[in-house]
Amino acid sequence: MADVKSLEKSLNEVFGEKAPKLPEGGKKFLVEYIPYLALVGAIFSVINAWGLWNAARAASSIVNWANELSRAYGGSSVTTSHFTVWVWLAIAFTLANAVLYFIAYSPLKARLKRGWEYLFYIALLGIGYAIVTLFVDGRGFGSFLGSLVGAAVGFWFLFQIRPAYLKAKTELK
Repeated sequence: MADVKSLEKSLNEVFGEKAPKLPEGGKKFLVEYIPYLALVGAIFSVINAWGLWNAARAASSIVNWANELSRAYGGSSVTTSHFTVWVWLAIAFTLANAVLYFIAYSPLKARLKRGWEYLFYIALLGIGYAIVTLFVDGRGFGSFLGSLVGAAVGFWFLFQIRPAYLKAKTELK
């Protein structure tokens, strides 16, 4: 946990203190509506996980059909399933995001730092997801770079609104 706190502090220096500032109106808007954006993120994460699973399942069905056809004509298997460990990891990361988004809703609505921390963990998971997509067929380096740029933008927004959660109501422990 101390490592996460030190990472948060380091990233705050880059994205919160040294980066260009978001206008106050933008900060207020985000702080007010971010609980609802978290719910939308949760829903889209569930839809994304379902889509990944369906796509891999459909690809596996086609692979199985091609392999059966090849064997019927005396050949051997021509390819393997698309349900690789990387696809399962991508689905797991996406579902973890969905759970964290749902959990973040109430603390964000109450403007508690814990809600902001859940969003921070989601951003960190996004970097892990970017690494996983390097190894998923059909994704690759371009997807990885896009995810990193998205993570940087997400960190910027996140650290711009962080002060609103630092001076927020005291949490009950």
